[in-house]
This record gives sequence, C-alpha cells and structure tokens, in this order.
Amino acid sequence: MNNHRTSSIETYPNFCTEDLRDSYVLDYLFTAGELQLTYTDLDRAIVGSAVPTDSALPLPAGDQLRADFFCQRRELGVINLGAAGTITVDGTSYPMANRECLYIGRGSQEVSFSSDDASSPAQFYLLSYPAHADYPTTHAKIEDANKLELGSQADANERHLFQYIHENGIRSCQLVMGFTVLKNGSVWNTMPPHTHDRRSEVYCYFDIAEGHQVAHFMGEPQETRVLWMQEKHVALSPSWSIHCGAGTNSYAFVWGMGGENQRFDDMDGFPITDLR
Repeated sequence: MNNHRTSSIETYPNFCTEDLRDSYVLDYLFTAGELQLTYTDLDRAIVGSAVPTDSALPLPAGDQLRADFFCQRRELGVINLGAAGTITVDGTSYPMANRECLYIGRGSQEVSFSSDDASSPAQFYLLSYPAHADYPTTHAKIEDANKLELGSQADANERHLFQYIHENGIRSCQLVMGFTVLKNGSVWNTMPPHTHDRRSEVYCYFDIAEGHQVAHFMGEPQETRVLWMQEKHVALSPSWSIHCGAGTNSYAFVWGMGGENQRFDDMDGFPITDLR
C-alpha cells in the first residue's frame, strides 16, 4: 500500500505541473494481474484497483492500517469498470458485470477479486473510508441505482448520474459513491462548480476515447488549476477545492466522497463568472 500526501491550500498555487500532478493525480492504477492500494491524507481515504487475471487477488490489510484485516475498521465501495468478474466476501460470491457496485461493510474479513476471463479481465475500482458502524455487504446492478438527469444541452452538460451508495440507497457509515455519464455532445461535469467543506471527493475518469483527455479543474474558485486526465486516472479533491471537468470527447467518471455527512445537496456553489 502506497502512502500519498496532498499539498496544503497555501502551497498549491505555487506548484509546477509535475508537483501538482504528484499531489492530486493517481495515474498508476489498473495494472493487469495486480491489486494496488493508495492510502491518502484526504479523510484517510484509500483508493485502489484490482485487475485479476490468472488467479484471484486477495485484499490485504497492509501495514499502514495496523489491523487484522482490511475492513476491520473500514468500509469499502467497489465498481467494476471492466469485463465480468466476481468479488468473494467471507465465502459469499457476488458476480459483478460492468458498472455494477458492491458495498462491503465493516467487519468483513476475507475479500478477494477474480475475473471470468483472464484475457478480458474485470477492472475493479476501490474506494474505502474509516467506518464506525456496521452495514451489510450489498450488491447493486445498474437498474438498482437511483438515476438522475442533470444539466442541459444548451450548457453542454447533459449527463446521467447513477447513485449507488448514498443516504437513500445502499446504506453506509460515511462513504457515498456512484458514477456519471456525459451525453454525446456534452463535455462539462459538475458545472456550476462547488466545494463541500465537510467532505473530500475522489474522481476516477473512464470511458475516455483514445486520443482524448478530460481537463479536471481544481483549486479555490479564485485560484484554479487544471489537471489533464486520461483513461482511469484518479483526481483527489480536498474539501476546499472545486472539482469539475471538461472533456475533448464524451466520457464518464466514478465519484466518491467521505466525511461528515452523506447529503447529496451539501455543497457550496460558486457563480461561473467568479472563477479565476
């Protein structure tokens, strides 16, 4: 498990591109045959991936957690961004198709990931936060998600938002998780932008067409910076930072949050004309 530290609100404006990316972008996940975990300083979120091929990949606790097993004091959300696979939790198997979600509750001891076909593996995206309550492990298909239609064609931000783990969906201690798909011809996500001082957020961009990228905007509203994101790059967003993006083509992204509450509308918006 890697340790990852982000910069402070005072220092990020002085960063060069390399420093900014080192602090806020994870671009090394989703390696075939490997499970990768990164422990961050954003509300102690752990971001990871599992791409099993010839054999199942068990989920270790890692030295950083000082725990007997990964979910001893944690909850975990997983969304499959690849081909079909299976997640096994304490002997129970959960088949996972593309874009399906599994919430794994605190106290789950043995977790492993496998693919149906090693030549076309599952690509499991993992997001975990500390948990202080037990909720049951729950599987959800796309049709189980709460689907919202957001934005408008005129503003180039028509999008489908799929809520999986939230206060009115899969129950959790603090984790909130789902994904958003931009409609063809729309490019902007999370616009107008906002912050939420009570939660950090993590974005994993996917389904980006070859030869295209997404410009992810971060920073204080009057001191923004841009991070260019490619397929399955992850952007870390501190509570003080805006988080919005514009793609050179259509794309999708998994969003996940952890912090003080799970209210979808707990955000502090900023007028577009105030951005600098």
